[in-house]
Amino acid sequence: MLPWRYIVVEGVIGVGKTSLVKLLATRTRARVNLEVVEENPFLARFYQDRAALAFQTQIFFLLSRFRQQQALAQPELFNDLLFSDYLFAKDRIFANLNLADDELALYDQLAGILEDRVLKPDLVIYLQASSNLLLERIRQRGRPYERGMDREYIESLNKAYNFFFHHYQATPLLVVGADHLDYVGVPADLDLLIDQLREPFHGTRYFAPRSGGV
Repeated sequence: MLPWRYIVVEGVIGVGKTSLVKLLATRTRARVNLEVVEENPFLARFYQDRAALAFQTQIFFLLSRFRQQQALAQPELFNDLLFSDYLFAKDRIFANLNLADDELALYDQLAGILEDRVLKPDLVIYLQASSNLLLERIRQRGRPYERGMDREYIESLNKAYNFFFHHYQATPLLVVGADHLDYVGVPADLDLLIDQLREPFHGTRYFAPRSGGV
């Protein structure tokens, strides 16, 4: 039994958030809440022309995530351990990176209203990885709408994520070095990570072993 009721796994595109959430949920018999990315009708065109489609893409994601979060807040659905593969507040990372100043001002007004109505997790796990690893995993999974991503965008996104979580204080935060932790292919690595979740803590904790615990 873990001391947390609602755990969010976060990280840059391609880092393995959803894979980890599914593994953790299976191991602990928990429920999952997965972000619905493919339903965004603007996403594929956004990666081809970010400036032209950024605002539409961002607003769709914001409202879609909010609807999911509202469902989580229902008491009868929130009694057991739950893992989610996104943090609602992280939407601002993409907004700050992609929106023009006037678009960002409008976005901030709407996001500020919605954020007050969203449940905070008990714990956030931030999977921190190098841009090289992220690009390799994006290439391996071969999603059509991600083919327009370039190294410059991933590197800027990675820096933005690191900045966001360096200053994150809303909940306990476990920063996991993902470059040398193969929780999918090495069961012992997943065991090591679960061990980190067994005791409650405050503030930020760092966990970065070599694969296999070396």
